Amino acid sequence: MLAALLAISGPAIGQEDPFAGGWVLDAPDSSLAFQSIKTLADGTVKVESNGFAGLAGGIDPDGTARLRVLLDSVDTGIDLRNVRMRFLFFETFRFPEAVAQLKLDPAMVAGLPDSRRSTLTLPFTLSMHGATVPLEARLALTHLDGDRVSVASLEPVSVPAAAFGLDANVGKLEEAVGGISIVPTATVSFDLQFRRGPQTGPSAPDPAAPGPDGVALEAAGDFPVEACIGRFEILSRTGNIHFAPGSAALDPDSLPLLASLLDIVRRCPGMRVEIGGHTDSDGSWAANQALSEARAQAVMDHLLAEGIAPEQLAARGYGETRPLVANDGAANKARNRRIGFIAQPR
Repeated sequence: MLAALLAISGPAIGQEDPFAGGWVLDAPDSSLAFQSIKTLADGTVKVESNGFAGLAGGIDPDGTARLRVLLDSVDTGIDLRNVRMRFLFFETFRFPEAVAQLKLDPAMVAGLPDSRRSTLTLPFTLSMHGATVPLEARLALTHLDGDRVSVASLEPVSVPAAAFGLDANVGKLEEAVGGISIVPTATVSFDLQFRRGPQTGPSAPDPAAPGPDGVALEAAGDFPVEACIGRFEILSRTGNIHFAPGSAALDPDSLPLLASLLDIVRRCPGMRVEIGGHTDSDGSWAANQALSEARAQAVMDHLLAEGIAPEQLAARGYGETRPLVANDGAANKARNRRIGFIAQPR
């Protein structure tokens, strides 16, 4: 989206093909932020602005412009808030990036070296959380020098959560924090700089590659106790560990979250983690109890097979005794069928 018009600088305008050779995003000099509106329990309305550390992108020689956002690099300024955004909202273990894309016409930037600045309204697509949605942005394009241009939003771009299947995830955030309501539409603003440079692959480097501009904003190494406890509480709310119906066989769809779970367990070596299995109320009490125990044990066995020490884990089944919500419909029953985690120092 934003990658747009930047394609053109001074020398480029005089060329028959201003996109020849490609352009690349200067990530250290670029920023992208999203604003959310929350209503607190006391009625106070709060507007928060958050950003991302991992950006990459550019413009291909054919005029295809892309901006790639590494969603694991979300930066709210608070560690556990970042974790909630990653696991509960964006579900980065399944959908690690967002990609904005548009196709440019060289005529769009004609005259930029003389005017130095132009404004355009352009359509683009945003791909996120498994959906691709058409949107529109009003942009200011500025010619900085012969090999650099900037593109900035003149007004925020509205991004509705429902369009990307994220409305239920807004509810997860509200429940995790408690006592708040969140407007289910965010606004996005950006200020990007591009420079002439070779492209390797589609629109520049993959932001998931290691590097200072493509990593999540959390420290390497073991987590402190509070960070461990908070992470396991958040993992319990994801609802992304699944089993074959009526059995304890892990569904392959569970593997991305299990990989994240494994990483966190390894980085909390001083914690003992209880893996709790829970069911809905369909079927007999005894059958549900046995199923919950078997499912908790299946998750524990997966972690043991990956090298986690047995003394760091425990499996327990709760059957239907601890429902999150009433077992009065398919959606509520699905929420009650879950795996939860409780971590305590050993």
